[in-house]
Amino acid sequence: MSSDSLAPPVPLGGHGPATALHDAWVVTLRNLRRMTRIPEMVVFSSIQPIMFVLLFAYVFGGAIPIPGAGGQTAYREFLLPGIFVQTLAFTAATTSVGLADDLHKGLIDRFRSLPISRSAVLAGRTTADWLQNLFVLVVMAACGLVVGWRIHDGVLKAIAGFALLMLFAYAMSWIGATIGLSVRTVEAANTIGFIWIFPLTFLSNAFVPSRKISPQWLQDVADWNPVSSTVQALRSLWGNPDGYGPTVKMPWPIEHAPWVSLFWSLLILVVFVPLSVRKYRSVSA
Repeated sequence: MSSDSLAPPVPLGGHGPATALHDAWVVTLRNLRRMTRIPEMVVFSSIQPIMFVLLFAYVFGGAIPIPGAGGQTAYREFLLPGIFVQTLAFTAATTSVGLADDLHKGLIDRFRSLPISRSAVLAGRTTADWLQNLFVLVVMAACGLVVGWRIHDGVLKAIAGFALLMLFAYAMSWIGATIGLSVRTVEAANTIGFIWIFPLTFLSNAFVPSRKISPQWLQDVADWNPVSSTVQALRSLWGNPDGYGPTVKMPWPIEHAPWVSLFWSLLILVVFVPLSVRKYRSVSA
């Protein structure tokens, strides 16, 4: 390796916003090209949500009644927003593994030798995972339409729901980035990446109404779960059953779910973007 390739990085102060965005896009394209060379990554990431949709819709759907709505189709409409949020939340684990792999192979050190913004590597990774999520979301939506899921409240609310969903997915990627830079091996990143995300998604209203969870304190945790807020926001904006019925008073975070979901996503970004960049500097020093 030549001495030029190991030159110290350009100081952060030399990078303006436009240059940082350009650097991030270059790294994004690098990660997207890698995905196209390993198509099984995209294929397997699409198969998992399809399996969840089919299993819950056809195996469990008849056994889980939804208050205020009847029939299996009602549960499928209740279910699909939860499947969307769960699947895209798993992006955090994908980002963890990807960054841990780059760190293990020495690619992070190679990036540091280039005159690019420190945040470009992380922004490029999270943006590439976000773009992959768009493809996965299209696959899930098509599968949902096949099993009976529909959007009932018009185009504008539909767009607002998808925007909240993709913002939440992007925020979760930054949590994954922090984890990926905090472990020493790809195996550890893969394990830790799923250990925390499974309780977060299942201790929510994604698959059953949160008011059916007991004891009460656990129900309160589920109501304030950012996954629950995002799932409920999608159901509200898309006109899907919410599991409460017309006579049941919703908890505050569920009643104001779109705003609570937006708050959670922005809070996660405010906390974990600078934390990830700081961690990137320390592990690469």
